Amino acid sequence: MADTLEFNEIYQEVKGSMNDGRLRLSRQGVIFKNSKTGKVDNIQASELAEGVWRRVALGHGLKLLTKNGHVYKYDGFRESEFDKLSDFFKAHYCLELAEKDLCVKGWNWGTVRFGGQLLSFDIGEQPVFEIPLSNVSQCTTGKNEVTLEFHQNDDAEVSLMEVRFYVPPTQEDGVDPVEAFAQNVLSKADVIQATGDAICIFRELQCLTPRGRYDIRIYPTFLHLHGKTFDYKIPYTTVLRLFLLPHKDQRQMFFVISLDPPIKQGQTRYHFLILLFSKDEDISLTLNMNEEEVEKRFEGRLTKNMSGSLYEMVSRVMKALVNRKITVPGNFQGHSGAQCITCSYKASSGLLYPLERGFIYVHKPPVHIRFDEISFVNFARGTTTTRSFDFEIETKQGTQYTFSSIEREEYGKLFDFVNAKKLNIKNRGLKEGMKQSYDEYADSDEDQHDAYLERMKEEGKIREENANDSSDGSGEETDESFNPGEEDDDVAEEFDSNASASSSSGDGDSDRDDKKPAKKAKIVKDRKPRKKQPESKKGKDPNAPKRPMSAYMLWLNASREKIKSDHPGISITDLSKKAGELWKAMSKEKKEEWDRKAEDARRDYEKAMKEYSVGNKADSHRGERSKKKKKKQEKQVKGKGDKKGATSKSSSSKSPAKGMSDSFKSKEFVSSDESSSAESKKEDSEDEGAASPPASSEDSASGSD
Repeated sequence: MADTLEFNEIYQEVKGSMNDGRLRLSRQGVIFKNSKTGKVDNIQASELAEGVWRRVALGHGLKLLTKNGHVYKYDGFRESEFDKLSDFFKAHYCLELAEKDLCVKGWNWGTVRFGGQLLSFDIGEQPVFEIPLSNVSQCTTGKNEVTLEFHQNDDAEVSLMEVRFYVPPTQEDGVDPVEAFAQNVLSKADVIQATGDAICIFRELQCLTPRGRYDIRIYPTFLHLHGKTFDYKIPYTTVLRLFLLPHKDQRQMFFVISLDPPIKQGQTRYHFLILLFSKDEDISLTLNMNEEEVEKRFEGRLTKNMSGSLYEMVSRVMKALVNRKITVPGNFQGHSGAQCITCSYKASSGLLYPLERGFIYVHKPPVHIRFDEISFVNFARGTTTTRSFDFEIETKQGTQYTFSSIEREEYGKLFDFVNAKKLNIKNRGLKEGMKQSYDEYADSDEDQHDAYLERMKEEGKIREENANDSSDGSGEETDESFNPGEEDDDVAEEFDSNASASSSSGDGDSDRDDKKPAKKAKIVKDRKPRKKQPESKKGKDPNAPKRPMSAYMLWLNASREKIKSDHPGISITDLSKKAGELWKAMSKEKKEEWDRKAEDARRDYEKAMKEYSVGNKADSHRGERSKKKKKKQEKQVKGKGDKKGATSKSSSSKSPAKGMSDSFKSKEFVSSDESSSAESKKEDSEDEGAASPPASSEDSASGSD
């Protein structure tokens, strides 16, 4: 018989998940190597206590029990391999490989047996299911009931979280079957039990994740969070890192505890425990240990009696118990002097802290990214406004984090920090253009003192004062130019002239068409203001003095040719950028020289503007008088035109049938008879002053004859 047996594609069941690997049986023992992780499980032959062969979902399986109570399960065997395995166990391990089939009746009533690290639920002699007690995280009892809770298995897609057993009451005195069941479970289960007194207790601490106020009890091996609704027990072995971060308002502190595996509440996992402290809170702390024990255990890192800020005491105790250093922000300082940057992540606002070896974002959701797992970073413009930008981080695993709505003033500080840490910047080629654009934005910010901006504000005030002075002189003209009543008269006059020409040629309209001139007049009224609108919006007076240039523009005009000669072929845009850089780097003394020149130009402009305003007022008065005289003459001419229009209307009413036919004739189509009759009627009307109704009827009769 061979000394070794090897099987490929064997699956080891660990906490409910199946791990693929290779199984090797030899004289010395059983070895299983995980194909995914490379982990090797070695079981010595002398430790084997029992071997069971059974039918499972993946064919057939082998269950091995050791003398110290551990259970190992391997699946994926073929039925034909039983004889080979049975003979090998007899020859080398001196064990009988027993065959046991699982019960598949579906009953939920049976017997619980405890064997080593295993809880077996049996119906008769056949097992239904088995629970490794090392997977149990909590065991609670009720009336005739025991509840088992299990650790979360991150490798399995679906995990069993809870099982409840009903234990019927018995007649035996002095023995509670529920308590006996729970004690058997707790003796082997991986349950954190709060035995003994806590080293110290911090009351009512504000916790951001998980949210609420919790009492924190510090035990030698674990941390107990006790809240009104939930309790969490956190072993110190699950603590990865500690962070102490100052809030941007400089009045609060964040204390962050990174956990792996995370604490869980239902389907929610908390990878970070975030506590928020006020710097003003102080505490006096006394450890529940004598001085000798404190000195022996903590070696001077803690003392029995301590006092200070609350956040300092909590961080100091945690550092001593977890035995990990506390990470604080490095040398980074933002635009406002804070060691963090305000931004948004996943639609929630928070703070991004650049650390010496990574970034951490608090608080919802918390994110910690180490520099060694970053593939590259990217600076992108904000999608909604140019006043902010986005900071993107992509890890080597392909995960992307986007921190948005960062103020543009933080760009330079953050870029220099990332550059100093030698991180790969995706858009490094755009650095100069982008930095310049944000510098330009920063120059226009009102929070910064900018001499050029102040100068522009002063010039704006001067222009407003001059505009007010000119409006005082031309106010009457402006009021006259927009006079609704007179504008209507002008429109009517223009229409009447057209109407009189057409009526004299066409000899009147019918009564039905009397409304047409009103409609046409309305159309002309709508068009007339649009025709006159460009006249009201006159361009700048070419005789008006030109506005003075600022100090920057004076310097730019004087230095433009020099910049072009120093940089041949430079474009207009690049020339403007270069000029901005030179002006910004110019010393204060040189800028004062150009400020004086700009001040002299401003005084000359004010003097010329006053002289121009005086002359402009005199011209406006003369123009007003001539305009009023002209309007008066136009009104007189308009009155005569109205009389002619009334006479033409009376003549049109005398011959309605004729007027209907003549209304469709053009201006040139006029007969001699019609024109002579119209002239005779006009002379009669002028001699008599106004035609009376009987006379008009007689004339109409004679005309028809």
